[in-house]
Amino acid sequence: MNFGSLAKEYGTPLYVYNFNYFKEQYEKLKNAFSGRKSLLAYAIKANSNLSVVKHFGELGSGADCVSIGEVRRALKAGIKPYKIIFSGVGKRDDEIKEAIESDILFINAESEGELKRIEAIAKELGKEARISLRVNPNIDAKTHPYISTGLSENKFGVSIDEAKKLYLYAHKSNNLNPVGIHFHIGSQLTKLEPILESSKIVADLVRNLAKINIDIKFFDVGGGLGVKYNNESTIEPYDYAQAILSTLSGLDVTIVCEPGRFLVANGGYFITKVLYEKKSDSKRFVIVDGGMNDLIRPSLYNAYHKIEVLGKERDAGSVVDVVGPVCESGDFLAKNIELPQTIHNDLLVVHSSGAYGFVMSSNYNTRARPAEVALIDDKPKLIRKRESFEDIIALEEEFIQE
Repeated sequence: MNFGSLAKEYGTPLYVYNFNYFKEQYEKLKNAFSGRKSLLAYAIKANSNLSVVKHFGELGSGADCVSIGEVRRALKAGIKPYKIIFSGVGKRDDEIKEAIESDILFINAESEGELKRIEAIAKELGKEARISLRVNPNIDAKTHPYISTGLSENKFGVSIDEAKKLYLYAHKSNNLNPVGIHFHIGSQLTKLEPILESSKIVADLVRNLAKINIDIKFFDVGGGLGVKYNNESTIEPYDYAQAILSTLSGLDVTIVCEPGRFLVANGGYFITKVLYEKKSDSKRFVIVDGGMNDLIRPSLYNAYHKIEVLGKERDAGSVVDVVGPVCESGDFLAKNIELPQTIHNDLLVVHSSGAYGFVMSSNYNTRARPAEVALIDDKPKLIRKRESFEDIIALEEEFIQE
């Protein structure tokens, strides 16, 4: 990839996505479940650019959405309603109403309160809402606490015992159709055992539900497959699929998988330009034009991203902090990493930036968000223009004229 020419044409900071890599990852996971009914529903929250969503849709993907905005994105990108799932803890009434009216595959309910709101809204509409319950198997995912979701202390899902009662309630309702079951124990999972244990627990619940004539058609295993940012050990898609399949003996279900990070993280790059270096008595800083408002993962999670200086990968270096222009002490892209000496206008390539990069960006400090570029067969295509100052103030400007 010629990051230099891309930076020259589109400016910095800049996000670049390798669509060929996205396709390879999708096919690798889809093929792992070959021979069984399956649906990969791309987790739009990982990277919600319409062109990215459309790309996966053209490969056959569905969409896992956590807001009505993401449902609209999926539909706008051409994904069929019967491949769209609506998840998330806090769905408003208007969101639930729109999801039911859009006739999506199912809504994932996260609590008794939410299930009864779905029922009430479906009744008002004179419709039957297809639902799934998110079950919390109370398994430690062995991941960062901010992205762990499968323990009883987390805000997500209902317990196994509560799920049984709620499925029976939904089964008896005239406005609910319990077609699925869902679990998701966390993101950036690198250990197979917690996934296997969770799948066993939830599959046993499906068998128990079948005994009382509740026919679950969709077994949604969530997402969370981890990727390599540094030197993590990761789970092979084949091993992942086999572990899940081993728990489904005797069950005729469609396996739903919701990959996000696995598909896009390592196909994305964040390009930022060196403004200058600063040295204190004990510290060397490389100050760049991209900041925490563009890529917040290092500041938020202390996440590691490999960073290279374009054209100087083999030069000897020293320890630096890579920091941005945002007026916060927490504005950094890396701390205590080794980089060669840099000069004004050198380019840094921040790897593994395809997931939870642009989607978590903001206009903090009135900074315009970066452009996004797709590489398709090594040919660049602009898929989101760089914001302007006028874009940032567009929803405010009219009010100062009063």
